[in-house]
Amino acid sequence: MLAMEQATHAGRLLAGRVAVVTGGGGGIGAATAKLFALHGARVVVADIDRGLAQRVADDIAASGGAGLPVPVDVREADQVADLARVVLDRFGRVDVLVNNVGHWLRHPGNFVDTDPQLWNELYHINLHHVFLVTHAFLPAMVGQRGGAIVNVSSVEGLRGYPEDPVYAAFKAAVIHFTRSLAVQVGRDGVRVNGIGPDVTESLQVPYSKWLSAEEQEQWPQWVPLGRMGLPEDQASVILFLASDLSAFVTGHTIPTDGGTGAAGGWFRSTRRADREWTNRPIAP
Repeated sequence: MLAMEQATHAGRLLAGRVAVVTGGGGGIGAATAKLFALHGARVVVADIDRGLAQRVADDIAASGGAGLPVPVDVREADQVADLARVVLDRFGRVDVLVNNVGHWLRHPGNFVDTDPQLWNELYHINLHHVFLVTHAFLPAMVGQRGGAIVNVSSVEGLRGYPEDPVYAAFKAAVIHFTRSLAVQVGRDGVRVNGIGPDVTESLQVPYSKWLSAEEQEQWPQWVPLGRMGLPEDQASVILFLASDLSAFVTGHTIPTDGGTGAAGGWFRSTRRADREWTNRPIAP
């Protein structure tokens, strides 16, 4: 029997474990929190939006799981410290951390025209919080000689992204932080991995609302797997990296992109006056 079949047959992959999911109130974070709960984890749903965090925790409870909503702005060090105290006081341990928060904020135009203040905002929402939250929970994982950290980067950290080089730089930094920290803490029983999503529906990137009917018909031309990604697609890979199915995997970022990275990248386009670049060409 294959390992996946064995795990499915055996039951829940995270039974008894404590998992913290930042940005857990929507999109990939919400899908991950719910999937973790289905696999037996006690899930801390950490989100800047108290209402969204509560809604996800309620959904988890309705499915028979255990979810604790915690409102937190992970860009703020004092709030992250409070989050760690709440989790460790409540559960006494943390087994899984998913650093899911991130945002491209807005299309900035050419780099030479950008405001340095935007760089700072992008830094805090895409990279600095990964340092803060990991720093807050890693000592507990090291102390208990085990844990799994999953960082959500982006496919734009793996390729050139002409629409926003600064965003791409921070996402690439998340990938290299993942790789480097994994080497440092491997002997402590802590694994560190990541995912690099693309073309996935989320609160920040609602493709179903952004794209016209004509454009949505082009998914088979844009994505080798022929469709838009869903938060649940990303959550499944995060579950793999958080569970013992990936017990001998660390330091890697898996492109969860439907094959777009393998197929190509960004292209100049004249179809829209307000956008010079597209990753969705109509024709080759």
